[in-house]
Amino acid sequence: MKISVCIPVYNFDVRELVFSLSKEIENHKLNAEIILIDDASSKDFITINEPLKDVVNQFIFLEKNIGRSSIRNLFLKYASGDFLLFLDCDAKILSENFLKNYLQFIKENKESKVVFGGRITSLKKPYKKFLLRWKYAINREQLSLTERKKKPHLSFQSNNFIIKKTVLEKNIFNTDLKGYGYEDLLFSMLLKKNRIEIFHIENYISNIDYEPNQVFVTKSEEASKNLSSIYNSSQKELISEIKLVYFYEKLRFWRIEKLYLIFFRLYKNHLRKIISKNSSLLILDLYKLGCFIENVKV
Repeated sequence: MKISVCIPVYNFDVRELVFSLSKEIENHKLNAEIILIDDASSKDFITINEPLKDVVNQFIFLEKNIGRSSIRNLFLKYASGDFLLFLDCDAKILSENFLKNYLQFIKENKESKVVFGGRITSLKKPYKKFLLRWKYAINREQLSLTERKKKPHLSFQSNNFIIKKTVLEKNIFNTDLKGYGYEDLLFSMLLKKNRIEIFHIENYISNIDYEPNQVFVTKSEEASKNLSSIYNSSQKELISEIKLVYFYEKLRFWRIEKLYLIFFRLYKNHLRKIISKNSSLLILDLYKLGCFIENVKV
């Protein structure tokens, strides 16, 4: 069984990640390849990462950014492995047996076609201006194995998972989503619809979860717009379990969604300032709900 390690790269120094993976492959003589696809990064990062073409099996540079969904599908064109392991470019490998852990689980669980290893973030509290993204990661994304197993599809993330190539070929990421957010949940809900189980194990990576509060608010707004575009499409039924959609449907049931939208538009800029200043996840949720309603076509 061969693994293709697939890393979409965008404006990040991936040398440490690649060297960690390459070292494990060499030390354990694993049947694995490493493929990098750069999604039109800036010249500075291309210069930093370009020498890795002598370390990895393939390094493809795109002239135009194609986004988080399309780039993952593109790996199907280049990967020769039976399984594709997807990692975000800011991932930090925490185990010397990271790849072996996935291989071992798949060998022992022949029915497993999709496996998510989980993620953790640093417990070191960042400066206030970087606090929002860190709090979101700690409270919403860093889930224990027990918690993840309760809702295996809803707790899936695309930053550290392995999937059988033939399964991905039949269940690709939705390329209508061009911006940031929810492409992984839409993908996992598609798997659920097609009765493909997602297995969860403890094979963690660490991600860098420090970015300015205002940047994360903007990304959250973009994610809400992405979600609304799915809601407006024929794939609406796939996202019914997502909390933002659930609360919107509740507002519609009570016939107060228009009132909420009026309130949101009046205080939108003020809410942004409060979130950036206080890093409140509750107010962030209210803000995201407003962004979602604002873009829903009734």
